[in-house]
Amino acid sequence: MLSTIQPGPAFKDNLQQLPSIADLQRIDLVDETGAVVAEIENKPGKQGSLAVYHYLKRCFPALDAAAAEHGLAVFGEHTADARQRPGAHPNIDLLIAIAEGGATLRIETIAAH
Repeated sequence: MLSTIQPGPAFKDNLQQLPSIADLQRIDLVDETGAVVAEIENKPGKQGSLAVYHYLKRCFPALDAAAAEHGLAVFGEHTADARQRPGAHPNIDLLIAIAEGGATLRIETIAAH
């Protein structure tokens, strides 16, 4: 497992410390029944979220409250914006829900072909 970073307040600075996502097609977020509840594709507008979730998979055994809290810190200033505008940042909203007691999820990476 990768050791965690010390996230700062700026997402762009935190993003530079995360592992590459060049070899990923997408990430699936899977619940305890095996159902995919969300997916994050490797495409513009989603790559920051993909990088954060990929990093969380490499640092934590599951996407539980502790992992979600760390992810919220990595998202920096975007977390405050997501809390003020629910629905504007669905991938951050998911972390907020888990941090507040939502179900633990499994992160599955799908490699690019």
